[in-house]
Amino acid sequence: MKTIIEIHALQNFAPSNLNRDDTGAPKDALFGGSRRARVSSQCLKKAVRDYFKGQNKEWFAARTKRVVDSLKDRLFPKLQDQKDMSEENLLKAIEVAVSSLGSNKKVKVDKERKTDVLLFLSPGEIDALENVIKESFVELLKGKPSEQLVKSLNDAIDGEDKSRLSVDVALFGRMLAVMPEKNQFAACQVAHAISTHAIEREFDFYTAVDDLKPEDTTGADMMGTLEFNSACFYRYAVVDWEKLVANLQGNRELAAKGLCGFLEGFVVAEPTGKQNTFAAHNPPEFVLVTVRHNAAPRNLANAFETAIRVKKDESLTRKSAEELAKKAQTLQVAFGGEEQTFILNLIDAKLNGLGTTLPALKDLLDKALLAVQE
Repeated sequence: MKTIIEIHALQNFAPSNLNRDDTGAPKDALFGGSRRARVSSQCLKKAVRDYFKGQNKEWFAARTKRVVDSLKDRLFPKLQDQKDMSEENLLKAIEVAVSSLGSNKKVKVDKERKTDVLLFLSPGEIDALENVIKESFVELLKGKPSEQLVKSLNDAIDGEDKSRLSVDVALFGRMLAVMPEKNQFAACQVAHAISTHAIEREFDFYTAVDDLKPEDTTGADMMGTLEFNSACFYRYAVVDWEKLVANLQGNRELAAKGLCGFLEGFVVAEPTGKQNTFAAHNPPEFVLVTVRHNAAPRNLANAFETAIRVKKDESLTRKSAEELAKKAQTLQVAFGGEEQTFILNLIDAKLNGLGTTLPALKDLLDKALLAVQE
C-alpha cells in the first residue's frame, strides 16, 4: 500500500527579500493571470537541510568542490607515522584518489584542489573514501592506482547499496553526472512557494553618511535602492513514505525520524535572504498535513488561481486558509481516497469540518507519524 504525506503551509511574511533573482529583486512568477511573489523550491530545501545540520550532522550531506581539502584535514593527523608522509604527498595521494572517481567520466581536480563538479556526499561516504585512502596511501602516492583500488574508491560512494546514504539525500535525491549509477531518486518533492494574492515590487531608497566627515559637509556618501515585497505564501511538499524507507535500506525507525525532522523543518526553517535587513521572522500560522493511501498527490495551489483579495479589517492569511480548505474538500469529494488530515490553525479559519485541529506543532507531528505507521 502506497502512503504519501503532504504538507501545506500558509506563511505571511512581513516586508522582505527572502529569495533574490539575478538582479537582486525578489523572485516572482505569473500564476492565474497575476504576478505572485515566489520562493524557489531549491531555497526552501536548502533551509530544511540547514535545519537538519543543526539537529543531526549525520543527516546532512555535503555538496562541495572542496573534498580534497576536507579529506586532507581528516587524514593528516592519522597518517603521521606513515612512510613518506608529508602534507604535499598526502595531497598528491588524495588528488589521485579523487581523480579516480567516476564512470561516465573521471572527476578532475584543478590547481586550487577543487573538483570540476559539485560532489554531493554523505558523511558515511566521505568516511568510506577516507578509509580507502588511508589503507592505500602508498599505492596512491605512486600515481597509478590499480583497477581494484579504483573500484574500491568508487564503491565508497553508494549506488544500489544505499547503506551510507544520509537522510537529506534519501529525501531530496542527488545527481552525479560523472557517476550516474550513484544517482538517487528523491522521496520528497517540494513546490515553489507562491503568494496567494497579487503583488507589486516595492523599493527602499537608502543612504549612508560618513560618520567622520566634517560637520560643515552635507550630502550622503552612499545611496542606492533595494527591492522587497510582503506576501502570504502557500507552501507545499509531498513525501513518498515507501520510497523514503527504501532509500534508507528499510530502516523504518530512521525514516520516521527523518520524516518528522523534514516536516518540522519545513514549518520552522526560513530562507535567510536579506534577513539582517528585514528580520522577517514570521512562522506559518496555518499548517495542514494529510496522510493519504493509494492516491495521487494534490497540490492545492489552484485554491489561489483567482488571487485572494481582502476587504478592510479582513485577514489575508485567514481568507487564504478558508479557500485552501474549500479546495481540499472539493478535491476529496471528486477523487475520494483514504486520508487523515491534521491541522494547526492559529488564525481561527473556518474549515467546515475539515480534518482534526490540534493545538501545537508537536501534536500535529505526533498524529501524522502515527497515521503513517499504522
